Amino acid sequence: MRTQLTPDQLARDLAVRDLTDPAAGPHALQLVLDRAVTALADAWGCEVRWWRGDRIVSIADNYDNLGYDSADVTRDARYTRYVDGDRMLRSHSSAMIPAALRSLAADPAEDVLLVCPGVVYRRDAIDRLHTGTPHQLDLWRLTRRTPPLGDADLDEMITALLGALLPGATDRREARVHPYTQRGRQVDVHRDGEWVEVAECGLAHPGVLAKAGLDGSWTGLALGMGLDRMLMLLKGIPDIRLLRSAHPAVAAQLGDLSPYHPVSAMPPIRRDLSLAVDADDFAEDLGDRVRDALGDEADSVESVEILRETPCAALPARALTRLGARPDQKNVLVRIVLRHLRRTLSDHEANLMRDRIYAALHRGATHQWAATGES
Repeated sequence: MRTQLTPDQLARDLAVRDLTDPAAGPHALQLVLDRAVTALADAWGCEVRWWRGDRIVSIADNYDNLGYDSADVTRDARYTRYVDGDRMLRSHSSAMIPAALRSLAADPAEDVLLVCPGVVYRRDAIDRLHTGTPHQLDLWRLTRRTPPLGDADLDEMITALLGALLPGATDRREARVHPYTQRGRQVDVHRDGEWVEVAECGLAHPGVLAKAGLDGSWTGLALGMGLDRMLMLLKGIPDIRLLRSAHPAVAAQLGDLSPYHPVSAMPPIRRDLSLAVDADDFAEDLGDRVRDALGDEADSVESVEILRETPCAALPARALTRLGARPDQKNVLVRIVLRHLRRTLSDHEANLMRDRIYAALHRGATHQWAATGES
């Protein structure tokens, strides 16, 4: 049975501001979005159709109608926020594509760019580059013109986007498999000595088009990218939490695409926790529990990092007793880094957060921290 969101969890998630939506106020993410769409529309001279869709989508549109296998691991509740037996919070912007394709089938155009942006919901690790509510963008070009769209058109699409968003960047394009594309690729750019993924793309899968009512006369290009990551690269923003910051000195810099000037950082506070968790718990599971436990205070958590893992069956009896752990669990050493974006946390505040995090993560019968403990 799938784990479903409680009414309070659903209300909290739906209240998250979509930074790509002008109706919620201006934000630099909207400028990235407009720049991407303009670059492709100008290159192709095609019609542009926007499709934002609902945040709650059918499980079929999020998975089945995009070609995901019924046993795909991504359907697991550790990655997906289910609303009920038939619906979920969209886990990627591609979940808007099936409905957009059905709309195109009902009202065809010879050559069209479908634009599907918005906030999505992931179960993700906590660090400077990841959040449980990232913003994504799907861009699909569909046409009945001949010749059919192919690899050269896909290369043109990638080049046009990178030229508009990250001019001069060195990129690489490597083969990847996606259920909704053929001849899929991953696009990385070289930045600060490392390769950073910025997009995944391919030729639109004919099976996905057929499910939406588009026959074999249609061909397409499909590309998805993370808007948060793109904005951070474009402006030089070091921490994804800054994109939602209410700090006046930060928020004032999120109305344009000029380089980001760091605001004085608050000192970090580190707490290491030795925990008993289930054997199949990963950083994504721990990150999601921390967000649930801290609620609005979760923005004070800069990172949750697993430093070491040990099967509990390999621990001495004394350690098992100390943790209150079972042999089928694992012992993890987790480092929590707390750093509020606008003020310095006191040791007392940090320890209260540490205790709440410990209570949310630890699955042993013995608890090491008291609710008011200091360390």
